[in-house]
Amino acid sequence: MAIRHAYESSNDIGVFGTLTNAYCITAIGGSENFYSLFESELSREIPVIKSSIAGTRLVGRMCVGNKKGLLLPSSTTDQELLHIRNSLPDSVLVQRVEERLSALGNCISCNDYTALIHPDIDRETEELICDVLGVEAFRETIAGNALVGSYCKFSSQGGLVHPQTSLQELDELSSLLQVPLAAGTVNRGSDIISAGLIANDWTAFCGLDTTSTELNVIEEILKIRSIDNNKSFESTRAAIIDTLV
Repeated sequence: MAIRHAYESSNDIGVFGTLTNAYCITAIGGSENFYSLFESELSREIPVIKSSIAGTRLVGRMCVGNKKGLLLPSSTTDQELLHIRNSLPDSVLVQRVEERLSALGNCISCNDYTALIHPDIDRETEELICDVLGVEAFRETIAGNALVGSYCKFSSQGGLVHPQTSLQELDELSSLLQVPLAAGTVNRGSDIISAGLIANDWTAFCGLDTTSTELNVIEEILKIRSIDNNKSFESTRAAIIDTLV
């Protein structure tokens, strides 16, 4: 199921955290409540790591990763790199990247098999993405936006993309990624999907302003709906159809 959450007074939890099938990284310096919710929901399955990246709390925008690896900007300090590397499972590769577009989370979006990358990313960075994350990379835009990391979020189950993505583009992206996609929003109409949503193959967290309709779309397309929620959703849909008939 998808859980609403906030970082202090911000609904952009995807700016202050990142989530994969092998680990979760959250920003340091926030309220203990922000970290403790992730800890209570995830710690039985994966490690939850508190850290800064490049001296900032914007960990979700500065790094990108999956269960196989994690890419960090070259501005990441040695101390941060050591802390993150020591906290991650041994199977996860960690690599600093010399890339002009240093907010990697805004420029790259990936699951465990495929990555969408900014059209202007360096060739060397593209090779590192493929090698470290173990994915096939595609240079793409989403609804005309080059910052593919900002305007979509997808797991190995499904994904959400910018609401102005055309049906043709939706089909093309879905074919590339080999997962179902839906156009939608988070945080009561925000089109910056990954700022308000983090997800892996079995759970998701979104901003507190996310509406019930947005939450339903997220749970449905990412296939993370609980059995109880699924029954409730089906009964609500049936009631609406009965009313219309």
